[in-house]
Amino acid sequence: MVRVVGLALGLAVAAAAIVGMQLPLLQRPSSARQLLRPVLDPAPATALAWPSVGSAALYIPSLGVLEGYRDAVAPIASLTKMMTAYVALAKLPLGLGQSGPCHTVTSYDVANYEQLEALGESTVPVVEGEQLCEIDLLEGVLVHSAGNYAVMLANMVAGSNGAFVADMNSEAKALGLAGTSYVDVTGLSPQSESTALDQVRLSALLMESPLVRSIVIQSSVTLPDVGSVNSFTPYVGTDNVIGVKSGRTQQAGGCDALAMDYQQGWDTRIVYVVVLGQQGGDLLGPAGEAALALANSAVANRLHYTLQKDQAFGEISYGARHVALGLAHSYELWWWPEQGALRVSMRVRRYTGTIHHDEVVGQLIVQGAVRHTYPLVALGQLAPLSLLQRIR
Repeated sequence: MVRVVGLALGLAVAAAAIVGMQLPLLQRPSSARQLLRPVLDPAPATALAWPSVGSAALYIPSLGVLEGYRDAVAPIASLTKMMTAYVALAKLPLGLGQSGPCHTVTSYDVANYEQLEALGESTVPVVEGEQLCEIDLLEGVLVHSAGNYAVMLANMVAGSNGAFVADMNSEAKALGLAGTSYVDVTGLSPQSESTALDQVRLSALLMESPLVRSIVIQSSVTLPDVGSVNSFTPYVGTDNVIGVKSGRTQQAGGCDALAMDYQQGWDTRIVYVVVLGQQGGDLLGPAGEAALALANSAVANRLHYTLQKDQAFGEISYGARHVALGLAHSYELWWWPEQGALRVSMRVRRYTGTIHHDEVVGQLIVQGAVRHTYPLVALGQLAPLSLLQRIR
């Protein structure tokens, strides 16, 4: 028995010695290194076409850009009606193809139309007894900037303009629009005030509604008992302008909230611009020109880098043998000059076995104002070294 135990112990010691001698020959995990430079430096920025008078703001959601210029509280004229529409849709949601509740025009509505018409506010004629549904009122407000339609919409939603204005101010506070306050639903009063930054944020929020987008892109709409009325939003339907609202008064000058779509690679994106306090001509023309110029300069100001399919961004190795790492598809990177450089890094798994062609082995990470991750794949096959290869 002692002899058997001794033999077993001897075999165990011998086996341990053999394993210990072979440990240096066991396969070491793969290693990886990055070939793409770790920083993508921005090119010099081109100048943005900020207006020479008044204030302005720029918002590009896809790039994380929100910038203001001479931002200050000022009268906003009929841009007020963006909040009128926003609150109305929050209280009475309406989908595409729906009409919503209807309002019967009263003698008060007719008198209000005549009063606003005399004050130079944009209006649409109304007749006592006619029916105007929510969709009609929204189209009249957002396309033709009809002040009397805004008053009827507010009364239908809240029972009175006073109650509706209180809802507008509550909504502005809830949205964090700290520079915004309203005293009417039309913007005819110079005391309905805001900032360009607040209004550009509100423009984007309003355009989240598919119904609103379908309305404000129209250069004209057909209203009951009136027929076709035109849009006062400059350039809408041309130059990729898809909305949203304009306004003008003597105190506010020309104001324009513009949404313009543009191509970013294969994707369609939107840039939002607001200009306030523009001067000259009919006020709307200069406001539209200033807004469009700023939007176009913003699109031209983007920086671009293409991550090419099959480009070697790194490599994974077993000893002196390696295979390149790349992407299965090409990707477009777009960013804003003031956001600085993009930082590039890799996260690659460690292997001890065969790595196959097109196998996802990790991620390429591009960090800027927005973080992007892309799957890294092996651009070839790599097998670990055999025992004989390791002992040569």
